[in-house]
Amino acid sequence: MLLQKGHVLSHLGRTKKNDGKIKSFAWNVDQYKMEKEALQGIDVIVHLAGAGVADKRWTAERKHEILESRTRSTQLLFDTLKNTSHQVTTVVSASAIGYYGFNSNEDRIETSQAGTDFLAKVTQQWEEEVSRIETLGIRVVKIRIGIVLSAKGGALKEMMTPIKFFVGSPLGSGNQYLSWIHIDDLCAMFCKAIEDTSMSGVYNGVGPHPVTNRALTRAISKVLNRPLILPCVPDFLLKIILGEMAEIVLNGSKVSSSKIQQTGFSFQFENLDQALRQLLAKNEQ
Repeated sequence: MLLQKGHVLSHLGRTKKNDGKIKSFAWNVDQYKMEKEALQGIDVIVHLAGAGVADKRWTAERKHEILESRTRSTQLLFDTLKNTSHQVTTVVSASAIGYYGFNSNEDRIETSQAGTDFLAKVTQQWEEEVSRIETLGIRVVKIRIGIVLSAKGGALKEMMTPIKFFVGSPLGSGNQYLSWIHIDDLCAMFCKAIEDTSMSGVYNGVGPHPVTNRALTRAISKVLNRPLILPCVPDFLLKIILGEMAEIVLNGSKVSSSKIQQTGFSFQFENLDQALRQLLAKNEQ
């Protein structure tokens, strides 16, 4: 999307990606090292680094990795920006609606109180590190990302698979709210944060119409033309299978997109059925 808009991009990651279109540089967060040339000619940093929250079971070691991959990588960026010559004017950082915690059907806005569970504490510490960059005179935007619907994986693929094989069902009570966003809208939101210099601070990266787990499951089954035969998957079973990580799927949060809409941002995919049909068609191409 950024390339289509005419931006010149560089990539910074654990390994170099030499595809010819984009310059690629490496960093090693564990060793606290970054290629010196990585920030040359860079005006904006988009910080997306962080270990996948749902990729592995939450052992003590994995929880430490989830936190450190976010906070330490941000610390490395901060120290590099502070101690080297550069022309960076803006940092746009990923965050997560996990900041608000779970177990609430009340609308959460950017000034709502933070939660107290593991993911909420991780997100708070992550954002605190990102906010330090503001002390360097750099504009900072933090986008608290919700449930991203994508044809390339993530939550949608995990939900679609059992439904395709006629064993899909809502999780837990099914009444927990999921604040979703189509990946194209999320990318467009990051583009706006890059280009709109009036934006700063925190914005919720969610669509305007949160739905319950039950409603999302039914919508997927409708688009796939598969019936939902089984009852809800009980809480205790998910806790046995997933351990502490079960809180991600058993609990939810209803998060508002009103602040980003007040900037003039408009969603391409407001309707869940529309979003799912577009993604399913894309997945089948």
